[in-house]
Order: sequence, then C-alpha cells, then structure tokens
Amino acid sequence: MNTDIVIVGSGVAGLYCALNLPEYKKITIVTKDEAPKSDSFLAQGGICVLRDEADFKAFYEDTMRAGHYENNPDSVEIMIRSSQEVIRDLIFFGAKFEKDGEEFTYTREGAHSNPRILFHEDETGKEITQNLLNTVRNRRNITLIENFTMVDLICYNNECTGIIGKDSKGEFVSISADYTVLATGGIGGLFKHSTNYRHLTGDALAVALKHKIKLQHIDYIQIHPTTLYTKKSGREFLISESVRGEGAILLNSKGERFINELLPRDVVANAIFDEMKKEGSEHVWLSLSPIPEEEIKAHFPNIYQHCLEEGYDVTKEPFPVVPSQHYFMGGIDVDKFSKTSMERLYAVGETACNGVHGRNRLASNSLLESLVFAKRAAGHMVNNYLSSENKREIKIDPSQYDGYEERYKNAVLEAIEKEKKK
Repeated sequence: MNTDIVIVGSGVAGLYCALNLPEYKKITIVTKDEAPKSDSFLAQGGICVLRDEADFKAFYEDTMRAGHYENNPDSVEIMIRSSQEVIRDLIFFGAKFEKDGEEFTYTREGAHSNPRILFHEDETGKEITQNLLNTVRNRRNITLIENFTMVDLICYNNECTGIIGKDSKGEFVSISADYTVLATGGIGGLFKHSTNYRHLTGDALAVALKHKIKLQHIDYIQIHPTTLYTKKSGREFLISESVRGEGAILLNSKGERFINELLPRDVVANAIFDEMKKEGSEHVWLSLSPIPEEEIKAHFPNIYQHCLEEGYDVTKEPFPVVPSQHYFMGGIDVDKFSKTSMERLYAVGETACNGVHGRNRLASNSLLESLVFAKRAAGHMVNNYLSSENKREIKIDPSQYDGYEERYKNAVLEAIEKEKKK
C-alpha cells in the first residue's frame, strides 16, 4: 500500500492530526481494534481551557506543581496558549460542552486552583472523539483501517518511510508513506490493574526501542486514585477526578477522612495505598454525600448507572475504590512540533513525551495536550513537506515477527524497569 501520510491510532491525537492535514493529501489511519476502542473515548472528567488571561499564571503553576516541576516550561505554555483555539475547533467539529444559558459551565478537579474544565456529562472524551471520528469517516482523502496492528517501522538511515502491520486476516502488509505519525496510546495493557483498554500495550515504544528512537521518562507512570473496586477481571472502571472536584470524600473502613481529596493524583493515590496497608484492606471508600442527588445524576449519569449495576447506589452510600494504572507521562521523545529523533516520524498523544506533564499529569490536561501537539505535528508536516525519495517496495519476512506480541511487551517492561533503576 502507498499513501502520503500514515497515522497509527484512532484516538483524539490521531484523528485530530488527520483533520488538520490538507484534503489534497492521501491519509491512511490504521488502528489496532475497532476505531471507538481508544482510551480517548473513556475520558470522563473534561478538557482544560484557559478561560482568560487572568488565569494563565495559575493554570501554568497548577500544571507545573502537579508535575513536580519536571515539566518542560515551553511545552506547558504552548499547551495553555493553544487551548482556546482547540476548543473552537472541537465545537466546529460538533462537540458540545455543558452550558448555563449561553455561557460555558466550568468544573474543577484535583490540584486545580480554579474551575477551568469544560465537560459533557461524564463522557467528555466520548463526545469529543466521536465527533472527530464522524468527521474523519466523511473525509474522502482519509482511509480508516480497523483491526490492523503495527508491528514495525520501515526505515533507512534514520528516516521512516512507513510501517509494516498485520491486517484483520493475519497477513503482513507494508504501508509506504512520506510521513508517519505514531498515536498508539498508553501502556495499560501491560498491567494487571488499569483503566486502559487491554490491547494498548506500548506498541510504538516497542518499535522505537527496536530502531533506537529516543525515549524519555518511560518510568513516569500515573496511578489514578479512584477506580471502582471489583473482583471481576478486565479493565477497571474509572471514577472521574471531577467527582472529588465537586465534593466527594475518601473514607477508611471506620468512615474517617484521611486525605485532602484535591491534592495531586500521585499524592492521593499514595495516601490510599498507605491507608489500605494500615488497615490490611483491598480498598477504601468514596462518599458522594456532599454532592446533591440531582447533581450526581445530571453531571455523572454514567458513573451513577455503572455503580448501580455493580450494586452501589452512590446517592445513598459510599462505594469501594482502589488506585489503578491510568496514564503514561513518558514516551517517545518529541520536540515542540511532535517530531521524533527519526526523520519523517512524529509521535502524538499518550505515546509521546513532550514534557508537558512532568512526573505527574494534572487532571484533564490529557485531551488538551494530545490535541494541541497533534495539530502542531500536522502543521509542521505541511510547512516542511517533501516527498520521500526512499519509498520502495518492501519484501516482508513474516518469520521475523513470530511471537512479536510477547517479545514487544517484554522489551517495553524491561526498558521501564531499567529506567526505574537509574
């Protein structure tokens, strides 16, 4: 197969990048599962936006403080300054955010000093991503291929000219391209307990390790403080940060509060682990009693319904929660235009690391960061576009990919452990 630009991943980063590329370019998006099965669809809380210039300093400081000041200051400023433009784009593509009359309604989450988060019920990610996906499906220049797993990059002399993947029939296929964008999402599938889809196993990291593409902070892995405790297997159900932002409190087995719920995620998660260890328990409790019942049902309808199906009426009783792996702050090292250390190769979204999040991500910065730097990648490609002279027919030896799934997973896990020991 031949295309101008190939994008690996169908979350907000991959879709928005494609929509910011010219319609005269042939774009191919491949995704490992069905297109809606990206973590972008699962984002509950909302998306941050700079409300006005008066909030810039606080927004910047909140992001830096949550990241333990290990953030890249330039990247943080770029993200915040670009936020209003991104919101206008999303509205243009059909996304709807909560309003009070004609004015937007803003909520607040943990470690935010001011309400600056736009939301759509408790399914903000789904609202944004579904509208982007609908738009992509209607663009004649974009081809979307589902159930296609990238297994390798095509590259010569540190220049990427496409990918090799396995299609839905199990056959290996090459896609040659002038430019390649990696938007494969997080690494939750490598962990026993995670809010991520199980098929997100750090594929982009694996091929980056194979081709010696520079990585950054791959040991920076965020644990979300509150997921619904269950003994069932599979993806953990996230209880959004905005629940605590609206007043929910954490309790131990004696019904006592033990932490300020609005501290950064890593602080709250560690406090929960400490309390569980002290009590010898497998979870703590979250109470929504400070939130009016009508607000729970209006703002958090899906959380309310899911918990009800699990046997908990959150309007009347506390329910068990436990921390789980949630987000990956590290990834493939990129510059402010999302360009990697390999020519013609970009990385965007959770699989990339531009330094915005530092050691710990501030709540509701994930969708914003992914969108901002996906658009910058598209702009950089357009402004510097050169057709590749190295695109050529690829002969694939399928035997070299025998057992690649486990080999790749192990390679990523080993690299993370090695980084932790430094």
